[in-house]
Amino acid sequence: MSEPRPLCDLHIHVGSSVAPHILWSIAHQQGFKLPVRDYWEFVDLVTVDPRRDRSLDDYLRILHDVTEKIQSSPAAVERSIYEIIGKEYRSSRVEQIELRFNPMKRNEGGARDLDHIIHAAIRGMDRAMLEYGVRAGLIFCLAREFDADLNEIILEKAIMYRSRGVVGIDLAGTETNAVELGENVDAYADLFARARSEGLGTTVHTGETANTSGEGVIAVLDRLKPDRIGHGVRAAYNEEALARLVDSGTVLEICPTSNLHTRAVRHLEEFKFILGTFQERGVRFTVNTDGTYLCSTSLQREFSLLEDAEILSGAELEASRQLAFEASFIRG
Repeated sequence: MSEPRPLCDLHIHVGSSVAPHILWSIAHQQGFKLPVRDYWEFVDLVTVDPRRDRSLDDYLRILHDVTEKIQSSPAAVERSIYEIIGKEYRSSRVEQIELRFNPMKRNEGGARDLDHIIHAAIRGMDRAMLEYGVRAGLIFCLAREFDADLNEIILEKAIMYRSRGVVGIDLAGTETNAVELGENVDAYADLFARARSEGLGTTVHTGETANTSGEGVIAVLDRLKPDRIGHGVRAAYNEEALARLVDSGTVLEICPTSNLHTRAVRHLEEFKFILGTFQERGVRFTVNTDGTYLCSTSLQREFSLLEDAEILSGAELEASRQLAFEASFIRG
């Protein structure tokens, strides 16, 4: 049997990629009051059930109500990041990984010092890199629901720690038409321009809700000019969005299982149309996990899913695998 090829995951969230037994352990170590008493009920609580969780908002509710709260301490953040990197290397031979999270959603609304949270994340990452020989970086997520001053603080911290392993910023949260098409997108333009000027990579969550047709992708490309876009699958239904993606060379971070769970993509046949359209038009994309344990997946499984369903050929998947390393914000 041939040795598995090294993989690179560009889109994986800290809040949705820690094994349930690790979260369970962290919660008990910290005396965190859980809404369930039984471990198996807890597993159900922190894992997407497609019969129950049918939208992006359902997906985000699990993160906000449970996992982010459990991870809200320096010790919890350090262990979470360490465990994710090791598990992804062991299970899928992920040799390069960009972990993203919002440090301000881990400091209990300011009750804990933000720098302690960030230092803990760096410690966990450094330890895992040393033990497994992988390359890793952190992406700090700005939040659509945050006030501008809070997002500016997150950017300042990303700049401050860029020499310590913070490689980029992201913009995350549920889109609305106002965000996609209105002046709200412009509110982030200065932050993204500054991030670029400071040498940080930039990526944005957009085009991942079923009720959109690429409008958010167009607005983001026009005003924020990111290096990459998280998801972006709905751009396949918009000729202008497709053309803009090709002209800009912006790379999409495709997360198949996640998009199926959130109903951004209805079924594998629709994914075949979406990725086939991207291939035909020359839109560049990578394959990622989004949240391994929340979605019950791994990066090897994501590749296998697309190949087994004959959505992408082996050669197309190999091109995507190589592009992930090329498009990574991790340099040197």
